[in-house]
Formats: sequence, structure tokens, C-alpha cells
Amino acid sequence: MAEAERIIGTPDNDAETGEAATPDEQPKGRRRIAVLLGVAVVAYLIDLISKTLVVAKLEHRPSIEIIGDLLKFTAVRNPGAAFGIGEAFTVIFTGIAAVVIIVIVRLARKLYSLPWAIALGLLLGGALGNLTDRIFRSPGVFKGAVVDFIAPAHFAVFNLADTAIVCGGILIVILSFRGLDPDGTVHKD
Repeated sequence: MAEAERIIGTPDNDAETGEAATPDEQPKGRRRIAVLLGVAVVAYLIDLISKTLVVAKLEHRPSIEIIGDLLKFTAVRNPGAAFGIGEAFTVIFTGIAAVVIIVIVRLARKLYSLPWAIALGLLLGGALGNLTDRIFRSPGVFKGAVVDFIAPAHFAVFNLADTAIVCGGILIVILSFRGLDPDGTVHKD
């Protein structure tokens, strides 16, 4: 974790020089944290509301066709990871999600890039959404199955938390290829 903090820098110090940030730069960092938290809260709430509706209205009922056979809504409980892999490792996936959340929260203090704030907010909101399922849903605490419901033809069933995580990950890859660091600096390799 120290390496990531060194690369990103801190709100009080410049990442490259280690010099103190000017008072004008500090509010920008706080705004990026507010964006990260805002995106995370929106992603989390949309996921939570959608899963609540799915459990109340769709679970133990036939699928709803959205676009013929191409896209359906169907309630599925997934104790594993993507594509139902690792069903016996629910507790490990819970721990991984918790670690991801902790790392994002720690890195947020050093964040000066709006696109990175959005990407990390999507990751945080999605991780919190699925972690909530793993903690509070049956069959028990830290063993809960994630509620999935978006079922495209010939693909895995997923949820909006998964969508937020994937979109955040794609955005991070794009930002990395463009050379934009979380601290707002641009590098050319």
C-alpha cells in the first residue's frame, strides 16, 4: 500500500517533488473526494434498490423478457464470483471486496484527478453493493449470495454493482493508457 501512496502522493505534498501543496490545490482534492463519494453512493443506491425490487418482485417467478431472447431479467443468487466461479470461496470474495474498499478509501486522500475519482467511485459503489449482499443475504453473514438479474443471451447473469465495477475498471485502463495518474499528473512512457 505504501508504494501506491508514494506514486499517488498526498493531499498535502506533491507526488513528484514532495513539496507542500498550495492552499488553492487542497480544495481541488476535497472536491475530487466528494465526486468519488457521490459516484459511489449513487452506484450503491441504484444497485441496492434494483436488488430489493428483484427480490420482492422477480425471485421465484418467471423471467421477464426485455428484448426478446436477447435480454431478460431473471433472479439468480450467486455465491461465487463472476460466472458463478468459486462458489465455495464466498468468504474469500467477501474479504477481497473489503480490501478493495479499504484501498480505495485510503487512496482517496491523495486523489487529484476527476476521471480517477469517477472510476474509483464506480469501483467503490459496486464493491459495496456486492459486499452488502455477501454480508447480509442468506445463507448467512459473510456467506451470502449476491443477487444477479440482468441476463443477456449466451452470457453470465450479473447486476448493476458488477456493471459499475466493470465500467470503473475499463475507465482505469483507459486512463492508464492515456498516461493520466490519480494525482492528476500526465506521464508519457
